[in-house]
Amino acid sequence: MGYLSQVGVVAYKDLRAELRTKEAINASLAFSIVILLLFSFAFDPSSDTMKEISGGLLWIVFAFAGTLMLNRSFARELPNDCLDALIAAPLPGSALFLGKCLANYVLVLAVELVSLPVFGVFYNVHWMQQFPELLLVLLLGTWALTVIGTIFSALTVNIKLREVMLPMLTYPILIPALMSAMQLTTALVGGTPIGPDTEASLKMLVGFDIVFTAVSLALVETVLVG
Repeated sequence: MGYLSQVGVVAYKDLRAELRTKEAINASLAFSIVILLLFSFAFDPSSDTMKEISGGLLWIVFAFAGTLMLNRSFARELPNDCLDALIAAPLPGSALFLGKCLANYVLVLAVELVSLPVFGVFYNVHWMQQFPELLLVLLLGTWALTVIGTIFSALTVNIKLREVMLPMLTYPILIPALMSAMQLTTALVGGTPIGPDTEASLKMLVGFDIVFTAVSLALVETVLVG
């Protein structure tokens, strides 16, 4: 079996397991909608302030909702020593990591795409006017969140307080990517396309994805095996 086939098998296994129970995706989606609803009572949707903080608000919701889902990535393998069996299986640790990362990426992105229309309705935001560029930012930002969240999910899987430790480890490292995604999203939701003022944020986001994907692939064997 080739490397890409191994990645695909792991990703398919995780997607199938999650779609069978829908535990993480339902919790993450419900959390996103509830937080968006609560914030809609705290801010006036018609104010200029709302337009200025829209990108930040959206990515805060995505970051918290994504962590709920990413926390389950390796934790679901603990019963019956399934994680030990996966580690002992004849496939590289990088293939296991990438497979889980791709499955998480699809699930987190699905929650975000469902949350976007809710965000538009609650906050009176016309998010469709720059949708192709907004989708690009979502894809890049979600990959950053997924890569960091998946590698730290592997690192904290055997810790009793992993639900607490995962956000504490993930969010500080994600600050550059989240700041870039927030700035880009705020501009795009306001109808301003990516230009000279926001190009640096886009480059930061792309660079973050490349660097931390490479670092995670290099360290995953050490994280899994020790």
